[in-house]
This record gives sequence, C-alpha cells and structure tokens, in this order.
Amino acid sequence: MAKKSNLYPVILAGGRGTRFWPLSRKKRAKQLLALDGKQTMIQQTVARLLPLASPKRFWIITNDDLRPTILKQIPKLPKTQAIAEPIGRNTAPAIGLAAFLLLRQDPDAVIGMFPSDHVIADEKSYRTTIERGAEIAAAGENIVVLGIRPNRAETGYGYIEAGSLASGDALRVRRFTEKPDAEKAAGFLAAGNYFWNSGMFLWSARTLARALREHLPKTATVLEEIAAAFGTRKFATILRRLYPKCENISVDYAILEPRSAKGEREGNIFCLPADFGWNDLGSWTALHEHHTAKSSPLQDNIIRSAGVFLLNASGNYVHSPGKFVAAVGVSDLVVVDTPDALLITTRRNAQDVGKVVKYLDGKKLHKLT
Repeated sequence: MAKKSNLYPVILAGGRGTRFWPLSRKKRAKQLLALDGKQTMIQQTVARLLPLASPKRFWIITNDDLRPTILKQIPKLPKTQAIAEPIGRNTAPAIGLAAFLLLRQDPDAVIGMFPSDHVIADEKSYRTTIERGAEIAAAGENIVVLGIRPNRAETGYGYIEAGSLASGDALRVRRFTEKPDAEKAAGFLAAGNYFWNSGMFLWSARTLARALREHLPKTATVLEEIAAAFGTRKFATILRRLYPKCENISVDYAILEPRSAKGEREGNIFCLPADFGWNDLGSWTALHEHHTAKSSPLQDNIIRSAGVFLLNASGNYVHSPGKFVAAVGVSDLVVVDTPDALLITTRRNAQDVGKVVKYLDGKKLHKLT
C-alpha cells in the first residue's frame, strides 16, 4: 500500500465552469459548489481523501471568485496552498504548477490530481484504488489514470484504450482519444477495452515535472520560475505576471497523448479500472443524470423553479429559479434561465455550451461569462 505521507492531493476547482454557462462565475461560486447534498462538492472531495493525507498536504488550484469561499469551507487548509490562477490556462499549467511547487518541498511527493466536481458512491473502494495508483506512481517514471467503464457511447468524455495487463488489475495504456464523435464512441463501447478518462491521475512530482519539461518546455520554464518565488513576498506579483504566459492546454493533450505515442510499454502509463460508482458533475447533462438517479422524478424531469406544470414532457432539465415553468410536449431539453442570458439546448448537445463562452469572449462580452 502507498505510504500516507507521500500522497499530496491536488484539487482543481473552478476551471471547467464554462460547462455551466449561462451562470456567471460568481453565481457558480455560490450555487454550483453545492450541487450534491449538504456538503459542497469540494468539501466532499476533501473529506473522502482525508484518510489518505493530512489537511496540510492538500493543495487547491482555483480562481479568484472561488478562493475565499473555499478557504471558509476548508478551514484546516493552509491558506498559501489555495492558489488562484490569475487567468484560466486549463489543467496542464494548473497541475504543472503544483508539481514544481511540491518538487521543491518534497522530492518524493506523489501527486493525486482530483477535479472537485465528482460524485463517488463507494468511498472505501475509491481510496483503495487511489492507494494502489499511488504505489505504482511512486515505483518509477509512471503515470496512473483512473478509468471508468463506459455504460453508453458518451461523446463528452475522453477515452482510454487499454492494452495488456501489467500487474494486478493495472492495464497498460495504448492511447488516449479526446471526445470522439458518436460513431467512434459507439465503436469504443462495443470494443470492450476502452475506459472513460475520469480526469483523476497519479504521478510523482518528479515524473510530472520531467514530462512537462519534455512536452511543454516553454510553460515548464515559466512554472519553475513561479514556483521558485513561492513563500516570498513576490510570489503573488510573479504569479500574476508570468502565469498568463503559460500555454492554454489540458494535461491530456500536453502530456498524455505524446507520452502514449511512445508505445504501450515505453509510455509507462497505466489505467486502473475504477469501479466505485463515479459521476462527473461537470455539465448540465451529467447533473441531470445524477439527480434523476437519486430521486427518480416524474418522467425524468428535473425542474428548478417556483412552480411547475408538466404535460407530455420527459427527460428535461430546467433551471429557472423564481419563475413558474410549464413544459408541454418537449423532451430531453436543457433550459437555463438567468437575468441576462438564456440557454436552450438538448441534453445530447449540452457539452457544447463552452463554444458559446468562446464566442462571447471573442465579442468581448465578458459580462455574460
């Protein structure tokens, strides 16, 4: 089993908020941290990881809107270990910064990367899987990804093609495919050796730092300079000045794809099948799926409103607090109503709301995002 002292959970909170447009960042900070149950999502994430690491070993990469709320909700977290990105630069710079920070603090650190918007049903199995992954990550230049067995041809997730059995239940990874089209996703499901990429990874700080220097050298140089200033009065200024120079890229594209291209054995990437009841509440579609599974509402309609009338309506998600909602003869819609914007899409296409945000950014309509 992995040594408890070697695992440093790094939680990414707030970086994927574009999936919940048209709620503003501040509204997401207030509302979407508490998507499931009495505890907020990030409180749940920390609580299920605490048996594996002390609060002093947790790091959270977030944004300026969420940081004050997170510090209130997790009072035992050292304030300096809740780092707000001055600008969003996707997961590679975020987790890369944590790698260079921890490499200076503990050369033997094993990093666990965990998004804050996951729901886990079997927490005991979850922790057992993470311990196994940390063990593999600490054993060499290895990268471990937790893979979810797909139950549908989902086009909104990345996929892992698993190869030969390495040891125990760990499978060698052949390649990663980001968000395939419907035809490819159906083929992956039928093949039986593909897993959804959960976005949960384990690697040593040393392994990740070396991978960044190899595959993302310009960003690695920037991150090393930022990390060198940590603990000094200049850190906040240097972070604000240099972090925007990082490439805007996910860890999947920056590290995993080129690493897997080296070959099944040379890449040293391992997939651990994760059978602990997982759901990623990172989109309106996933949120609908989660709440229908929990509450079994009438005709699978999830309606957030002051009142509701349903007639021949099924499978809809409607968010319109304070208003009366009538849904008549419609199915599988996502409708999100806010004072300054209205989203109307289908559950199948709800993953594409990020394209709306890109459009609004291009038109400099930042007040809408």
